[in-house]
Amino acid sequence: MSIRVIVVDDHEVIRTGLATLLADSDIEIVAEAASGKECLDLLENTPVDVVLLDIRMPGLDGLQTLERIKDKHPETKVVMLSTYDNPTYIARSVALGACDYILKGSSRDAMIETIRSTAKGESPSRLGELKRIAGTMRIRQTLEDDEVPLTQRETQVLRHVALGLSNKEIGRSLEISVETVKEHVQNILRKIAVSDRTQAAVWAVRRGLV
Repeated sequence: MSIRVIVVDDHEVIRTGLATLLADSDIEIVAEAASGKECLDLLENTPVDVVLLDIRMPGLDGLQTLERIKDKHPETKVVMLSTYDNPTYIARSVALGACDYILKGSSRDAMIETIRSTAKGESPSRLGELKRIAGTMRIRQTLEDDEVPLTQRETQVLRHVALGLSNKEIGRSLEISVETVKEHVQNILRKIAVSDRTQAAVWAVRRGLV
C-alpha cells in the first residue's frame, strides 16, 4: 500500500522536482499545494499519511501552517522541508509538533527514508539536527554553579529561549501555560542578571546549554 503525501511549497519547480524524485517508489503524491491555506483546505477532504511542508512561504508560512494543522488535525504527520539548516527553525518545528525536518538538497534515499519513517510513526531515524535539538529541549538539569541557582524547569526554558522560541512555542513544547513561561523567563533574567532574552541566549550558549 502506498504512502499518501501532500507536498506544500510555493515554488512549482520544487513540487515538480519532488514528484520526479519520489517517482517509482511506494510514496504517492496525492495532492500539491502552493500555500499554507491551500494545504489546510486540502486536508479537509484528502486522506493523507504525511504532509511535506515548506517552512518558508509568503502569507501563511510553514510554521504557522504546521500549528494550524496540529490544532485541527492533531494526528496528521508533518515533515518540514527547508533550504535552511537553522537550529531555530528546527526547534520551532519540534515545539509545534513536526515529526521530522529535512533539507531540500537531501538525497532521494534520505527523502524516502524520512517519509517512510514518519508514516510509520517512528522517531527520526538519522542522527541529525532534529534529533539533537529535540533532545536538548527535553533535558532537565540543575546547573552546578551555585551562584546561578536555576531550577530544572528554568534551565529547560532557557534552552528554548536560546533556540529562539516564543513564549507560546515554549508553552506548547513543555505543555505549560504561556503565563507560566513568562514567569519562568522573568525569574531566569533576574537570576542570571541580564535584561533581555538575547542576553539570556548568549549566556546559555557560553555555558554550553545549547
